[in-house]
Amino acid sequence: MTIQKTDAILGTYRRLPVENPWHIGTISYKNSSRKVLQWTNDAGISWDLFADFDQNILKTGDDNPYFDSGWREFKLEKRDGELIGFTFGSDFFSHQNFEGISQSSGGLKGYISMHVPSPPRGFGYGVSFYTSIWSLIDRPLAAFQIGLPSTWIIPDNQDFTQPLCPPGTIARDNWPERGPYYRDVFQTIEGGLGYWVSTQFGSAQPKYRINGTPNGYNHEISSPGWGFGKVEALSEDKVGIAQLTNRLLIPPDGITFRDGSEGNILGTAWMALPMTSKKTGAPTPTGNMCWTLFLNSSSFKGAVAFWIPETWSRLSKEYNTIIGRGLDTRLGIMNSGAMEINTVPCFDSEDTTGNKYIKIPQLKFPVNKDGVTTLMQDVIMYSKESIYQQVETWKKGGQPPKGNFGADHKSLWKPVIRSNAISLKQGPKNLPLLELDEIFRTTVFSTNESHSFGLEWIDKNTRGIFPEYFKQEGEAMVPISIEKVPEETRLVPQEFMTYKSNHNYLPIQEQKDQWAVPDPRLGPFKTMLSDGSEITYSWYRFVDQPTLQHLKWSPTEKKDLQNLVEEIHAKWTPDKEYIPPPENGRLAEIDPALILKPPKDLEIGYVPIVLKQIASRY
Repeated sequence: MTIQKTDAILGTYRRLPVENPWHIGTISYKNSSRKVLQWTNDAGISWDLFADFDQNILKTGDDNPYFDSGWREFKLEKRDGELIGFTFGSDFFSHQNFEGISQSSGGLKGYISMHVPSPPRGFGYGVSFYTSIWSLIDRPLAAFQIGLPSTWIIPDNQDFTQPLCPPGTIARDNWPERGPYYRDVFQTIEGGLGYWVSTQFGSAQPKYRINGTPNGYNHEISSPGWGFGKVEALSEDKVGIAQLTNRLLIPPDGITFRDGSEGNILGTAWMALPMTSKKTGAPTPTGNMCWTLFLNSSSFKGAVAFWIPETWSRLSKEYNTIIGRGLDTRLGIMNSGAMEINTVPCFDSEDTTGNKYIKIPQLKFPVNKDGVTTLMQDVIMYSKESIYQQVETWKKGGQPPKGNFGADHKSLWKPVIRSNAISLKQGPKNLPLLELDEIFRTTVFSTNESHSFGLEWIDKNTRGIFPEYFKQEGEAMVPISIEKVPEETRLVPQEFMTYKSNHNYLPIQEQKDQWAVPDPRLGPFKTMLSDGSEITYSWYRFVDQPTLQHLKWSPTEKKDLQNLVEEIHAKWTPDKEYIPPPENGRLAEIDPALILKPPKDLEIGYVPIVLKQIASRY
């Protein structure tokens, strides 16, 4: 360690805006030996730092509370050869001596959303929709999280008037505003297309990620093996998703797409299927509803993965108030679709008279010839007769379901959606953005029975371009053109930090003994994704895949499920339509590196399981 270099990084750092004691801290020597550095924040939490000036980073010790999330180093940031601060995870901390404009958080937050009316009774067995896919940004950005249009599914507990989240859950202990029943944060199926601060391999193109919580956000699950934003594989008591398809890999960092999919659409469906049998005994009663993800793209069509029912019932072992209240038993509710704008970086400054200005990254939207951006379309809700009952009959020796999820009014219901007013805020005071309706407005347009939600752009000259500069007027922010930004603010030349994280998702076999038994049938194999990462995977017999090994299923239960999956692999071929095709639009293409052809003799009853995802050396 070079003392001269080390002395230069000592001092106080701030993440702007400073919203809590974790956003300000000091780098100092840990002791008189001056060999180890230490970070101590204003909350009194400390962890060790080890300088690696060749890599321009400070590695953290495993006493860092963010270590399991992959936030394992401070990346030193320089401007004109001088240290200005460091990036930790998605946040930039500026050095006390930096006199320039620091990149801050809170540049944009809120929703661009639509309302979906409640369906007729019984239409809670599934939902499907199509979402546009495009690059909002031209390069991966640090501290950037925006979800492209998607939805939430929660269990239907509208008739239940007791707290669904017990004490000890994050939701119950920290979110009193969600009480007294905590219905919308008890259990969820979320995810979709988007950008996340927890992404480990940055990309200008969005990815598709599964996500959900079975226990009031005590943890989240996003793939067969890993949690949302965690680089270490989940322990056996936290896994919850089983790989079903034998033709598509599910990376923990998200499904990638082929370059050139701009403005195309991806079909998504979550369907409750009775893949398993109901259980009434110990350790807790469990239903048989396996919420299964289907995708519709130009290169893959079919069932991808499903939530293991025991995932939803597990919480009731210690809190029997909620027996029968989880997504293993209850129908699902979906009542909205939205772009969730969570984290956007910004620069803020003032002119000579004290007027405040803000700059955010340029965000781009695809626009058709009519000046409209389609965000989400063709929402359909399904009854028991669409596919659930057909699978139940199939299990008993009947015919397999043919084609899509149904075409008659007994099977599906197409809601008439309604756009909501734009609700966006900015800055540490969450000032509302006004006058956006002079640039674009939310809209709903229909063709036959197809309803689409999107944006109508008002000015031909700025179609598809979200405002980049804003000025405070009273207690609100309003968009302005670049020409109206005073030069003394120095905002225009500011450039946002590129996302540089490349943390590896740890190999399952090297971390948990239970993940290595039984052994895979074939592999490992490797493939390179469009985000520059490398996937390693092996082929397992379906019931032998790692996420099913902790379950106390009987040999008969395993045999029955294996037989059903073999039927699915044989009969649900990729040339069929499952999600009803879109009324308009062209289907996006999934990254060809993720599309597989099962190996010889493993065509039926075997699935590819991702074992690790690492930064490519090339």
